[in-house]
Amino acid sequence: MELTFAGKTVLVAGGTGGLGRAVSLAFLDHAATVLVTYLHQEEFASLERAAEEKAGTLFGFSVDVTDPAATQSLVTDLVSRFSGLHALVNCIGGYAGGTPAWQQDDAIWNRMLDLNLHAANSLFRAVVPVMLRAHAGTIVQVNAKAALDHGAGAASYSATKAALLALTGSLANDLKGTGVRVNSILPSIIDTPANRESMPKADFDKWPKPEDLASVILFLASDASRVIHGAAIPVYGNA
Repeated sequence: MELTFAGKTVLVAGGTGGLGRAVSLAFLDHAATVLVTYLHQEEFASLERAAEEKAGTLFGFSVDVTDPAATQSLVTDLVSRFSGLHALVNCIGGYAGGTPAWQQDDAIWNRMLDLNLHAANSLFRAVVPVMLRAHAGTIVQVNAKAALDHGAGAASYSATKAALLALTGSLANDLKGTGVRVNSILPSIIDTPANRESMPKADFDKWPKPEDLASVILFLASDASRVIHGAAIPVYGNA
């Protein structure tokens, strides 16, 4: 199946991270104009270099999307500059583990809420009205297997991912019949350098690769998946 995003503008939140980078490059390879949010300038510079000749349709914005006001300001600016927004992919998230639920630190709890729930909520609130005015658009939320499989020692992570699944599911039901579609993917541990470093004895071959997840995300963001709405798709690799 040949997918194309020619003439379309895609916002990849967290588009320079371990998964976000692969997603951004995949959209560029399929002719999209790609807008990414990032926190670290060196990561965006690295993405620009990797984009090579396609860097002319890549644009970066240093914004903390856990801040609703900053997110709204960003989206308003993007719509003005790029004449609409056809797709949103939210790759922002964080992990914390190794502590029983009754011992978890308040700072960690709040950090998981920010990264795994508040960021998505800020993006949805800013982007959905834009898509509703156009009667079209696709949202793909990167969630995690932990939304369903609540492992020991990761209460704040699992709880926020489960809440994110509920938020995204409710949003999908709110948007039935509007022309705006919402879906999630639920990866297991993703094969990124950071995860390899933190789990050096793991069997990396069993983990889904960022490029493979990017392929699923592009399909969900494309017209080829126009009959898919409100899905939460497991992408566990060989685990």
